[in-house]
Amino acid sequence: MGPTGAGKSTFIETATGQDGHTIGHGLRSFTDTIRTVRVTHPMDGKPVVLVDTPGFGDTSKSDTEILAMIAEWLVKVYKGKFNLATIVYLHRISDNRMPGSVLMNLQVFAGMCGQKAMPNVILATTMWDLVEEQVGNGREQQLKKEFWKDMVADGCRTERFENTHDSAWDIVDSLALMNQAPVLLSTEMVDTQLRLSETNAGITLNKELQKLIAEQKEAARKLREHAGDQANEHVVKGLNERKAEIDRKIRQTADQLQQLKIPFSRRFVLFLKGRG
Repeated sequence: MGPTGAGKSTFIETATGQDGHTIGHGLRSFTDTIRTVRVTHPMDGKPVVLVDTPGFGDTSKSDTEILAMIAEWLVKVYKGKFNLATIVYLHRISDNRMPGSVLMNLQVFAGMCGQKAMPNVILATTMWDLVEEQVGNGREQQLKKEFWKDMVADGCRTERFENTHDSAWDIVDSLALMNQAPVLLSTEMVDTQLRLSETNAGITLNKELQKLIAEQKEAARKLREHAGDQANEHVVKGLNERKAEIDRKIRQTADQLQQLKIPFSRRFVLFLKGRG
């Protein structure tokens, strides 16, 4: 798992030794569905299934659609009595900051896994060939101390994907023999029978979308003020076009928030069950 463009498809291509023709290098995200690849373990010959998932911030699906897609797959796996041997979350070390969409990915991912499943999680950094080692080391330490701090404290491990077949399998194998706990989202939807919007991941996505819409509205306000101060009609036109694009994103985000809204009658039932 991980944000769009973090290298999830590349990781699987490298692990399976494929020729790379299925990796997406364009501006649009390549993986917009759950993609499973069945392979034989290179050392012990046992069957392994690698699962590639779309990231939040996808170019063709909304974040709520992606969460619903992943949730449906996780529920099927859980009902089928299968456990995930290793959950790998990929992050580009080449990023010099933590964009809002990437942070949302991380927050929803953590909410989806839950504390008990964290020992099954590996946070793997990618694209080390695009940065100087000293710069990458500094960013890695910042991730561990700031953005990944709570997840690491709950037992997840960190690794580096070095774009090699051996590196990919070292990551896959590093937790494979440990006891696997099911991810929180699966148990919430199957055992507790919560709706997606009521799960920890759904609630987290709701909060992150609310932050996003507040940021978008503030950006639109600043553009509106800036356009009013400009005398150059070409500059004003450009600013208004940017504002129109932000307004479109605000409407899209508002639609997603509406989908995650829990009806009052349902909130009352959850309150009586002690979850309100």
